[in-house]
Amino acid sequence: MKRATFEDLLAGKRQLDYRQQYAYITGLLEAGRIRPLKASGKNGKKPALYREYWLVEEKEDISPLLEELRYRLVPSISIDYYLAHPEVYGQERFWVLLLDAWLREKKDGYLYPESVNERSFEIWGREKFLTKEQGKKILKHCGISMEELGIYETTEPLSYYAHTRTVPQNLLILENKDTFYSMRLHLLNGQERIFGMPVCTLIYGAGKGILRSFQDFDLCVEPYMTDKRNRIWYFGDLDYEGIGIWEKLSELCQPRREIHPFCPAYAAMLQKAGRIKLLPTTKEQQNRNIGDGFFRFFPKDTVEQMKQILEKDTYIPQEILNITDFGGI
Repeated sequence: MKRATFEDLLAGKRQLDYRQQYAYITGLLEAGRIRPLKASGKNGKKPALYREYWLVEEKEDISPLLEELRYRLVPSISIDYYLAHPEVYGQERFWVLLLDAWLREKKDGYLYPESVNERSFEIWGREKFLTKEQGKKILKHCGISMEELGIYETTEPLSYYAHTRTVPQNLLILENKDTFYSMRLHLLNGQERIFGMPVCTLIYGAGKGILRSFQDFDLCVEPYMTDKRNRIWYFGDLDYEGIGIWEKLSELCQPRREIHPFCPAYAAMLQKAGRIKLLPTTKEQQNRNIGDGFFRFFPKDTVEQMKQILEKDTYIPQEILNITDFGGI
């Protein structure tokens, strides 16, 4: 609240005598428009008045907002939160009414799925509205879910090289960019096999990025890649993170697809690592919580080698292999 002196309240009323001034101030007090600041002390006159007062802000009439909430919004917008917090509705009303108008328009029509940014611009004229905290908060206050808006999330498109599009075929997912380019060059040079296995399509996984991309696998790849007869393989670094990516990817794709580790490539990594005196050290922040699912695809002696490397807090990067190694079996 703001403070005002006795003189401030009488601005423009100096022509009144003290009795009239007293009546005016008393009227403001009775109307609840001011409150005395007792610490300021009285003015020493009779009848006495305080020297300073608090100005009481007038409460805004919110009845029009409450009426709008109760009777004018579409039923799909929940009004419970706003009825309990009408001041918030006053702040968010502009955006809520835009949502209300869009819902009215789409009520009887087919709702075509759109991306988050596309739908956001369609409703609010701001393509990033739903990706920011304000948009998410308003949607929550309205009790509207993303699904009700017909929204789908967009992911980074898969980068892949199709050597041939025949089906069935082997598709190989590679964790790192260097190995993707080297194996692509290997196939472009006229080779059809990598470590003895015919490979027709290489997919660049971009580390953990493959997990998001594969959620929309059927939407963002060519039809031949989704053929159920195809087999999908994965090859990444031999470390906790690389194995963890395979675990999450395998879980993500079940039960529709099964993704196998590309065993010949891992065997080639181990063989070549045997000639290296000191392997690189595993990064401390890596999640070491992995299961045994990855290891069930390998012979027992290979599994022992892999676990020894991991338990020593070392790892083998994919880049240990290069184009001169891919022709091996």
